[in-house]
Amino acid sequence: MFQTFETTARPDQGPPRLAALRRSLVAAGLDGFIVPRADAHQGEYVAPADARLAWLTGFTGSAGFCFVLPSIAGVFIDGRYRTQVKAQVDLAHFTPVPWPDVKAGAWLKEQLPSGGRIGFDPWLHTKKDIAELEDSLEGSGITLCATENFVDTIWSDRPHPPLGPVAIQPLDLAGESAEAKRTRLGAELAAAGQEAAVLTLPDSISWLLNIRGSDIERNPVVQAFGVLHATGRMTLFIAPEKLSDAVRAHLGPDVTLRPPAAFAPALRTLAGPVRVDRATAPLQIALELEEAGIAIAWGADPCLLPKARKNAAEIAGMEEAHLRDGAAMVEFLAWLDAEAPKGRLTEIDVVRALEGFRRATNVLKEISFETICGTGPNGAIMHYRVTEETNRPLRQGEIVVVDSGGQYVDGTTDITRTVAIGPVDPEAKSAFTRVLQGMIAISRLRWPTGIAGAHLDSIARYNLWLAGQDFDHGTGHGVGCYLSVHEGPQRLSRTGDVPLESGMILSNEPGYYREGAFGIRIENLVLVEDAPALPGGDAERRMLGFRTLTWIPIDRRLIDAAALTEAERAWLNAYHAETAERLAPRVSAPARDWLAAATAPL
Repeated sequence: MFQTFETTARPDQGPPRLAALRRSLVAAGLDGFIVPRADAHQGEYVAPADARLAWLTGFTGSAGFCFVLPSIAGVFIDGRYRTQVKAQVDLAHFTPVPWPDVKAGAWLKEQLPSGGRIGFDPWLHTKKDIAELEDSLEGSGITLCATENFVDTIWSDRPHPPLGPVAIQPLDLAGESAEAKRTRLGAELAAAGQEAAVLTLPDSISWLLNIRGSDIERNPVVQAFGVLHATGRMTLFIAPEKLSDAVRAHLGPDVTLRPPAAFAPALRTLAGPVRVDRATAPLQIALELEEAGIAIAWGADPCLLPKARKNAAEIAGMEEAHLRDGAAMVEFLAWLDAEAPKGRLTEIDVVRALEGFRRATNVLKEISFETICGTGPNGAIMHYRVTEETNRPLRQGEIVVVDSGGQYVDGTTDITRTVAIGPVDPEAKSAFTRVLQGMIAISRLRWPTGIAGAHLDSIARYNLWLAGQDFDHGTGHGVGCYLSVHEGPQRLSRTGDVPLESGMILSNEPGYYREGAFGIRIENLVLVEDAPALPGGDAERRMLGFRTLTWIPIDRRLIDAAALTEAERAWLNAYHAETAERLAPRVSAPARDWLAAATAPL
């Protein structure tokens, strides 16, 4: 089984580790140190060797950072983790700080009114992050100092870096050869007057070279560094143990292989200008280039938008993966409906069963992330991970949130359904209906080209806002094709400033969470594509819309049908009818009977 249930957070280990870190800082003449949830590749997920924030504090969320000062250690977390962090850190020694409500610069100035020197590891922070923090500290007497990593110096049993084997992504699924991608992007660099681009994101390198890896759990990416030249040639800095003869042959003579230790010295030999992404590349890369007198051309990672615009082969693979995964989910939901009323299931039972149904496809490579299964108050923890200690039985009258996904060689899935265990509280039912209305509103959207996710995010929240409610996460994130389940640069959120384009895939996942009571989330994946013209519309105005990729019933027991508009009811009935049509041939007879009942017209 991919998922395990041991407790990984160790709040009791935090205080002695914090004390040791502070001793190191005093010896170095520093007044503080920044510990981010990041590695040198700046991916969202990190290997055990790079889980410094979790090792120090106990907090295991996928985003956050800690400022360690002489008398306070602030753990900065966003709205997704404000409940979780309180259970994972020793609150007598670590102070949760609601971010971005509280800005890091303002907090530092309040804590260090007389100024001070704050150390940071330049391999773990981007140019953008450090520049923004420095701007916010101007005139405060607080200075940021690039230093060694003081967490690493006290982490005596730190795991070794991952050495997962690299696999080839078949051309029929990638849709474009690695040589063609390198040539195309190299020509774009040349047209911009740039000699090379530095690549640090694992999913960018994996996409560009049509390779996949196993360095990071749940994400089939390869940890490596790369330099793409304007000629289309590339230098790949990767541990040689990861590469088989077949992969070396696949990469070909135009990809030069060098060990990771050669990366920093090689930067100093490049001809400029060199493109560096100030939002994703470690600051140390810029420092190496600047010290060598090499011109930097700040610009986006050249792989980001091409990777986000899925080609026909990638879209076809994602469609098939979602049908396969949808059938597994129907088998699971039918099982859950039959077993939950017996009163013997726990959250762990549910997670194990769901992974079993996905494994039964015989093509599951991994799960997309740790399955979130939270019933009752656990459902209100947005990124809840069930452990043996927190495992809770499914009880009558409660609702359970199940957020999960699968990694298949032809696609990545991410699906959330909220399920009723017997009759539920009317307030929960009303909130569920408002969340459903938001999900339907996004599904039905049309918009002119040039619109970014920030412009659309509020549409999912409209009905919740009318009831004085909201949720503290984005409405949607980008999703890769057998790559990272969270993929930029596109997103449906207040910070989503990248215009949506045809071929992009995003999640559509509004929710609602009442701490100590229940959680609700409904999630489908959607594909951006050209919207057909409408009678009376502007003939010259190109419009885009979403096409749903996820086909799984939505629990009708939680819907207040009277609150739906005619258009919302029509969309839901059409969605359920198509779900039944697509999945009935793929599921067992018992599951087919359940599917027919679950998708009957509302």
